[in-house]
Amino acid sequence: MDVASRFPYLSRRGFLIAGGMAFSGIRAFPATPACALSGEMEEGPYYVDDETLRRDITEGRPGVPLRLAIRLVDSRSCAPLPDAALDIWHSDALGVYSGFTASNPDGRGMPPPGFGPGGPRPRQIDSTRFLRGVQITDASGAVEFATLYPGWYFGRAIHVHMKVHLGGLAEKKYSGGHVAHTGQLFFPEDVTERVAKIQPYATRLSVHRTSQAEDGIFKSQHGAASMAEMERLGKTDADGFRAVITVAVDPEATPAPVRGFGGPGRGPRPGA
Repeated sequence: MDVASRFPYLSRRGFLIAGGMAFSGIRAFPATPACALSGEMEEGPYYVDDETLRRDITEGRPGVPLRLAIRLVDSRSCAPLPDAALDIWHSDALGVYSGFTASNPDGRGMPPPGFGPGGPRPRQIDSTRFLRGVQITDASGAVEFATLYPGWYFGRAIHVHMKVHLGGLAEKKYSGGHVAHTGQLFFPEDVTERVAKIQPYATRLSVHRTSQAEDGIFKSQHGAASMAEMERLGKTDADGFRAVITVAVDPEATPAPVRGFGGPGRGPRPGA
């Protein structure tokens, strides 16, 4: 069944966004996926409930191109999981999240949203939405986002957040349904080390980059099981990368939110 039949509310542009999955990265998935249930990870304070359907989420931000190919499978049967809404968000090359551009990414000055001296504080969300987007998985359970390699900020290893929504409606935005999985994706440290020397990432080399070995969330929430496989898009690292990962979820589950340790040298906090 095609995307138009599955989602009658989508505009023509929406059909192209949700259905345009014929990218080379999708063919990189292994023929036999691992289907052990992917562990839940914390949502963090930078999630924005604004699930706009789109493949390219860069909005002109500078950085190393990243084609992020994700396949969802049913953890109970290993079968592809079609018609799921895969929602991702991450920081830009300088460690800044859209929606929270006034927040200092390094833990100095303005604290992360929802956390500060004296405990929780109200979230102030601005109108920016770069590096955020949703796609609907195709018949093979796959999507591919055009994005950028994330930058770093104090206390966290480089990562991409994700949610899997099921049972909702896809128009220009996705709405309704339930969240079957909340997770984070990670990249090999040797790739990150090389990207860190490329502009504009290199402007932040004076800021300590938290490694996965130092990241309390990565260590306590099984981040090693959410590592993407990487390949270059061109001859050099500056040409960008394709990252490929399979995520196994229970489509009937609605897991409770995860809370955990926030990073080296810091006590528990809402996460990032």
